[in-house]
Amino acid sequence: MASDTATARADRPADETAPRRFERFRFGGSRLGGLILALNLVSLLILFGGALALNEWSRGLIQARQQSLAVQAALLANLLGEFGATSGDPYPALNPENASILLRDNFIPSDQRARLFDIDGHMLTDSYAVTDEIPGRGLPAAHPAGTPVAPQSTPETQRRIDRAHVELAGEIERALDGQPQSSVRRNENGDRVVSVSIPVRHVQQVLGVLTLETGDVDAILGAQRRALLPFAFVALAVSLLSSLLLHLFIARPVKRLSAAADAVRLQQARAISLPELEGRKDEIGDLARSLETMTETLSDRMDAIEAFAADVSHEIKNPLTSIRSALETLSLVKTDAQRDRLTALLQQDVRRLDRLITDISNASRLDAELSRDRPRAVNLATLLTEIVGVYRAGAKPGEAEVQLSLPQGDAAPVMGRDGPLGQVVRNLIDNARSFSPPKGKVRVALFREDADPLPIRIRIEDDGPGIPPDNLETVFERFYTSRPKGAAFGTNSGLGLSIVRQIVEAHGGRVWAINRTSADDQIQGARFEIALPSVGRRP
Repeated sequence: MASDTATARADRPADETAPRRFERFRFGGSRLGGLILALNLVSLLILFGGALALNEWSRGLIQARQQSLAVQAALLANLLGEFGATSGDPYPALNPENASILLRDNFIPSDQRARLFDIDGHMLTDSYAVTDEIPGRGLPAAHPAGTPVAPQSTPETQRRIDRAHVELAGEIERALDGQPQSSVRRNENGDRVVSVSIPVRHVQQVLGVLTLETGDVDAILGAQRRALLPFAFVALAVSLLSSLLLHLFIARPVKRLSAAADAVRLQQARAISLPELEGRKDEIGDLARSLETMTETLSDRMDAIEAFAADVSHEIKNPLTSIRSALETLSLVKTDAQRDRLTALLQQDVRRLDRLITDISNASRLDAELSRDRPRAVNLATLLTEIVGVYRAGAKPGEAEVQLSLPQGDAAPVMGRDGPLGQVVRNLIDNARSFSPPKGKVRVALFREDADPLPIRIRIEDDGPGIPPDNLETVFERFYTSRPKGAAFGTNSGLGLSIVRQIVEAHGGRVWAINRTSADDQIQGARFEIALPSVGRRP
């Protein structure tokens, strides 16, 4: 029997040969840590994608710029239609010189470009030509003398310019039909611009088209993205830090608990002991303490099973040894009286062995029965009435009489299992009857002690010789027997009271034994008392 309990440490590998699955998803050797990191990174990618795309905000900005340009272009078109046109006979027409002056005097924003086209789609004036604004890119660096000069326009650049002209021409052509146009397109430099084209009218006559375009949308979006980048990086740092902390404080402790549990499973230890985790005041600490308590309980149960097996082996060997000796002696006896005496001894040992095996079987099945049977409300008054009625119906002459005393009114029921509770009462009654003298009495009483946390009480008394004061607790140990002289041999296995205590404690109660004494302190019998919690109350 093991006397010391070994403990499993987390730094000891549980199973070096265990298959390593999903290694690619591990973070710091932990799949849970990898899952935490992956989820945090996914959320960050969503944040980055939303911040960098800015789709909804971009569409709103483009619509706002189009509306602003449309209002501005409408004002300029009205001015051009009233003051930039020459009343021709019979048809009015735009005057390029007057239109250029109007654009120079009224077109102020430097980040916008205005172009005026006549009725045939030919450009009359460009705001870049009548202001100090010089569009385009800077000149390339100077080359040493004799270096071949690279062509200024590549086929790709020319295709881009041609495509920009085609898109603009299509917008002008649609505006000459009298309907304002707006679009988002690429200019000659490949930059995205917001463009509006408004017909220029004189009265109802369309004289040309005024086109306004601005390329500040990408700049504004870029500025917004750059402004969001610090926050995104801070969010990334916080997410990585949280992943690390979750790994250190959750995933890694869970992995250590798993390793310690595997060590117990592989019989490298008897119980889990992780003091640094058990001292934590969070769910991990609760889990560690629960696992430690569970494994300690299992270890204690294993020790109890080993001790029980040793006791059973010892108790069974006694009647078997007696039977073997009697059988060996039976062939040597000469008289019938000696033979009858040996036969009686064999019968006693067989009865003792049968009773012992029955009680051992009941004791070994007790844990399983208690775990399978679901507790429910049990009316002890009804249970005791049925049990005492069975004893009264089967009473034989000379046996102790079993009496029952019930409280007035309705006794509160208990939460329990009627089968095991009935076994408790029967074991105590059988024990009391075995010690009671002929025509003695066994008194069974049910009452309440409301001031006690365990208010429901069952008391069983006998008129026997009592219990030695030093054995008031020992009587509840397994295989303890102390019979008075003259008691029938082999009628008790010493497991009855042990089973009683085990069942009572499984129901959250307690059981104890005392001696009944008279006024002059003479022992008049034994008293066993059981205290149980009532329904709705816990000890």
